[in-house]
Amino acid sequence: MDYYFIVYGLTLITLLITISAQFFVNSTYNKYSKVKNERNLTGREAARYILDKNGLEDVDVVEVNGYLTDHYDPKKLEVRLSKNNYNGTSIASVSVACHECGHAIQDKEGYLFMRIRSSLVPLVNFSSYAGYISILLGCILGAINLIWFGIILEIIILLFQLITLPVEINASSRALKELDYAHFFTSKELKSGKKVLTAAAMTYVASVATTLIQILRLILMFNRREN
Repeated sequence: MDYYFIVYGLTLITLLITISAQFFVNSTYNKYSKVKNERNLTGREAARYILDKNGLEDVDVVEVNGYLTDHYDPKKLEVRLSKNNYNGTSIASVSVACHECGHAIQDKEGYLFMRIRSSLVPLVNFSSYAGYISILLGCILGAINLIWFGIILEIIILLFQLITLPVEINASSRALKELDYAHFFTSKELKSGKKVLTAAAMTYVASVATTLIQILRLILMFNRREN
């Protein structure tokens, strides 16, 4: 009974963390996406200014489809902003755009954690695909070694997420400095922008916690089966 209570408890905690983090991000972003900045800057204009200011004229700012699909592509040297943030003049739009520029600046400066993260991407792509397949096949075939191999792959994903945390936090820190130096926002708007960036960072904290709990749950389940 205690074993099942722990396993189901961990599953419930994982679900609550995921839902809470997503709710926090969406509610914060939606709130400040409705508040226009006083300078009426778009995300594209803010990004272009920051990139040029930091000697990144070769990095393009492009529009992409989707909701909060904003990201920096180091291979194509592009800051990609979702439609709402590319054209939007809200506090959220400019804050997100500056965060992605923070990644471009990291890339230029050779930020250590970003370099480590990039080097792990191929391994993580494999682990994401093969991890649960190994666990599933291990359960079907009764192959404990295959199950533990899948769990090891999940641990690699956790390592990747842990390395991602400082990358995202540092990008948000750079974004706040750029927002302040460029005087894009008033002091009140800057506080609001910080809330947007903090909410975004919480998704990565939640991902780490969720993956860790999932790994603990898998270890409990299959360690008990092995014994």
